[in-house]
Amino acid sequence: MNPAGRAGQRTRRSLRREALLLISVAMVILDQWSKHWAHSALILGRPMPWIPGLLQLRLVKNTGAAFSLFTDSTLFLGVLSLLVTLGVGAWIWRQPKRDVWMGLALACLLGGTLGNGIDRWRLGYVTDFLELVPIQFPIFNWADVVINVAVVCFAIDAFRERRGHDES
Repeated sequence: MNPAGRAGQRTRRSLRREALLLISVAMVILDQWSKHWAHSALILGRPMPWIPGLLQLRLVKNTGAAFSLFTDSTLFLGVLSLLVTLGVGAWIWRQPKRDVWMGLALACLLGGTLGNGIDRWRLGYVTDFLELVPIQFPIFNWADVVINVAVVCFAIDAFRERRGHDES
């Protein structure tokens, strides 16, 4: 066996937990900054074209979750955000390193959940302002985008894990 491991075996890249926490913090900062910008630059409910035919900006106050679930459930969703934040933070902290895709998934989930959780606890609602023009889709924010990136990263990690088991 050579020093790098078995011949032909791929080495898996990993991320340290400190890097994952740094990614999460960066996502929260971007989210909170974008929401602050939206409050200062947009008029509540009034659309502002941004990318014609694709994306417009419309400031709304969301007291529920995605797809109008749990409308006016700020306390419940705030507690849920806090629990998910603590759980994902502990999950990250348990191991000094994570495979790249799992690490990115956890970092994005932590950042997105914390970003929306801060809104719920600080404002009593989540600030949404990104609206897709060509399709009927809920208005969303950067934290929502990051949470969806987390789902994609979880799926990639699961696919790679399954593929790795199939090749053995």
